[in-house]
Amino acid sequence: MSFLYEQLDDARNNWGNYTEIPSYIQENINPSFTLRPYQVGAFENFITYFENDKMCRKPTQTLFHMATGSGKTMIMAGLMLYLYKKGYRDFLFFVNLSSIIVKTKDNFTDSTSSKYLFADEIEIDGERIQIKVVNNFQNTDKDSINICFTTIQGLHADMNAPKENVISIEDFSEKKIVLISDEAHHLNVDTKTLSKDKYERDNHQSWESTVHRILNSNKENVLLEFTATCDTKNPQILAEYENKIVFDYPLSKFREDGYSKEIKTLQSDFDVEERALQALILSQYRYKVFQAHKQNIKPVVFFKSKLVKENKTNMQKIIDMVQSLGGKRIKSLLEETSSEIMQEANRYFIDNSISYDDLAAELREDFSEVHCISANDDREVEEKQKILNSLEDKNNPYRAIFAVDKLNEGWDVLNLFDIVRLYETRDGKNGKPGKTTIKEAQLIGRGARYCPFAIDHEQSKDTRKYDSDVDNPLRVCEELYYHCWNEPRYISELRIALKDIGLDPEKTVEVNYVLKDDFKADELYKTGLVFLNERIVRGRSDVIGLLPSVRDKLYRESFSTGSSAEDVLFEAGALNERAVKSHVTHKTLGEIASINYAIVHKAVCKYNVLKFNRLKTYFPNLKSMREFIFDDHYLGNIHIDIESKYKDPPASVLHEACIRVLGKIADSVSSIEETYEGSKEFSAAYIHDVFKDKKCNYTQVHEGGKGYSQNDITVDKSWRIDLSKEDWFAFDDNFGTREEKEFVAYFKSYVPRLKEKYDKVFLLRNERQLHIYSFEGGERFEPDYLIFLHSNKVDGYEQVQIFVEPKGSHLIATDKWKEDFMLEIEGKAIPKTLYVDDNDYRIWGFHFFNQAERLNEFNEDFGRIVDDIENPYEYMQAADGSGNEYKGNA
Repeated sequence: MSFLYEQLDDARNNWGNYTEIPSYIQENINPSFTLRPYQVGAFENFITYFENDKMCRKPTQTLFHMATGSGKTMIMAGLMLYLYKKGYRDFLFFVNLSSIIVKTKDNFTDSTSSKYLFADEIEIDGERIQIKVVNNFQNTDKDSINICFTTIQGLHADMNAPKENVISIEDFSEKKIVLISDEAHHLNVDTKTLSKDKYERDNHQSWESTVHRILNSNKENVLLEFTATCDTKNPQILAEYENKIVFDYPLSKFREDGYSKEIKTLQSDFDVEERALQALILSQYRYKVFQAHKQNIKPVVFFKSKLVKENKTNMQKIIDMVQSLGGKRIKSLLEETSSEIMQEANRYFIDNSISYDDLAAELREDFSEVHCISANDDREVEEKQKILNSLEDKNNPYRAIFAVDKLNEGWDVLNLFDIVRLYETRDGKNGKPGKTTIKEAQLIGRGARYCPFAIDHEQSKDTRKYDSDVDNPLRVCEELYYHCWNEPRYISELRIALKDIGLDPEKTVEVNYVLKDDFKADELYKTGLVFLNERIVRGRSDVIGLLPSVRDKLYRESFSTGSSAEDVLFEAGALNERAVKSHVTHKTLGEIASINYAIVHKAVCKYNVLKFNRLKTYFPNLKSMREFIFDDHYLGNIHIDIESKYKDPPASVLHEACIRVLGKIADSVSSIEETYEGSKEFSAAYIHDVFKDKKCNYTQVHEGGKGYSQNDITVDKSWRIDLSKEDWFAFDDNFGTREEKEFVAYFKSYVPRLKEKYDKVFLLRNERQLHIYSFEGGERFEPDYLIFLHSNKVDGYEQVQIFVEPKGSHLIATDKWKEDFMLEIEGKAIPKTLYVDDNDYRIWGFHFFNQAERLNEFNEDFGRIVDDIENPYEYMQAADGSGNEYKGNA
């Protein structure tokens, strides 16, 4: 039997059978928060399950197994809204720690909190909804969301030893209740160990029994469990939760999708004080990098003691060390360390004229006692919980936190970048991590959540951006450093513990793009120019349509080709037997509207942002809703491939396809803040200022993929070239996709012909060193390659600069706007130089290079720069020397 979430994911992703998230959920969530794709998936899975009468068990119990930091509390808030709409009014939130209650109550009820989850005014079906905190459910408001907050221990005590004005079993006898269990793994002790004896079972003496007693008191009750650590390797837990885990999003996937920091261990032989100082210096370096890029983000350092009694002593010791700190001590440490990141920090201080004495003065101020906070015992944690959960706020003064285990669960902090281990012991045995090391790994996982920032409007705030850009100083702002002792057995055990929770680093390779000395010595590199344009803001009055990247792409929507939704959900094993042949119908939204205008119009009306009065704020030139639907600048020419069992899809399928596509378009429209365009004038920059040696990280994938040399043995023989010996390739090697390697081999076959016509022929790989902006929408684009061709003339020279983008077949339709932009460049780009010369510059762009789908078009483009065009494969065979037939897809 498969997990419940696997059945639901399959129904949603492969068969198109799911219930879409209602618009009122996002509309009533704090507008500062945008639902991420996986959160939408979590809502869709639950709603699909809950609304399937054949599938959903009563009372309903589901578990959301989601990584720390993935926004479980956001899911809780959205499900409160959904279940309120379904008739539920009373919600019981319980967890094992009182500190988590303080934090969650703020998230749900304190509209002044930076982490408040709801909109200022909650409105469903035109009615305003209030959120009220209650002690019990005896006289709750039938028009409000009533939440009772408690610990599982307190709930258990109240249920088994009733007192006045607290929750009791009578509260549940005649009302349907939603129970919300956070950190729900604490609820499973009995299931996990099967330790309940007969007396305990019969007398409801366990936490788990108490919760199930409440759940079963009403058939309509709902139990929503949330945890990041459901131990499905335990057979008892697996048997209990296999049909209850409604959504699974592990830490490994969270990290893979870029929503976490990267984890680094900084091991050293320094004593504890020097290790702590190293962390403070690194934190200050990161702080300055943030400030240099106009980011008001304050990095925080966590100092972890092993024992409670040591925490206070350690805190005072480090405060005293900082207050006596001088420049000599910092200089000595930075000169002694072999850490690459610390040397990088040192270079930054030197390059920016920050003396060691100045740095010491900054550390004495920023990490003085008033900027340090201890979270030591239960009383202190509860008093300081709001401070500890608002460390990102601008008015929060704290830079350093000292604790043992009190913040291992329920601590939401994004700007934690350094964790310092203030002890040198290990409790692992036989190479396996001990309990302390496992807790340390869990703390690292909690601190790994990404601290959102964006340098420009093109970047996503919520995900990592500099994984492969090794030399970018902002990379340190996406990393969490764990400072610990340099003991090989401990490091090995820590890595095992990190791997177990999903933080096992991917296999990446660091590659160096090194410009050849001969190229650097060439006049083209020393004095030659490269041309690029700028992105400029334009007024909304000039906007006449959607962005090209939104309207000029192919959307694909798949619908079940088997039987009913219920069958798909229940009988996944039988799908292949009953599945019928699928058909792909290609339509534009304009074509669908021409067949039946109501199909598209009703789909448009599902999204508030697409209502005409809202659209006018984004597109002032829009005259009517019909223009929005039919005009090619808006929806008219948006293409959809609809996969279904129908040769001619019925209106219901067309309508659902429109809803899905328009949901994506609505997201794009709602994210519009300013409108841009790319300048027609391409300004000159010296080639040597743009293209330099570059370090990059690539994830190793399939043969011939990123991370492999052009000359690697795994690369197709027809593409294998020792580029270090090719004078036309500016770098000493090429690391890219199979299409990129194939293009380089293609180009090589024409180099002799090009050299007959031009006195200089160079191909440069563009590894995020140059970007240009589309003319219409100002969308950023980094073409993979630039060709430079140079011809001497009597009164100067002619230089042709050509942008080339090899593209995999699966991306041609999606990235069509990039190809359209490149093909516009020759006719619209105006080379502009401030340098005095009489040279003739030309800027061109070619079709995508793709051997299977764009070869004819690319051959025509390429034929313009050679005397004629012939079959490139014969040149590849000649270059290869094998005489074998070239196979582009090998």
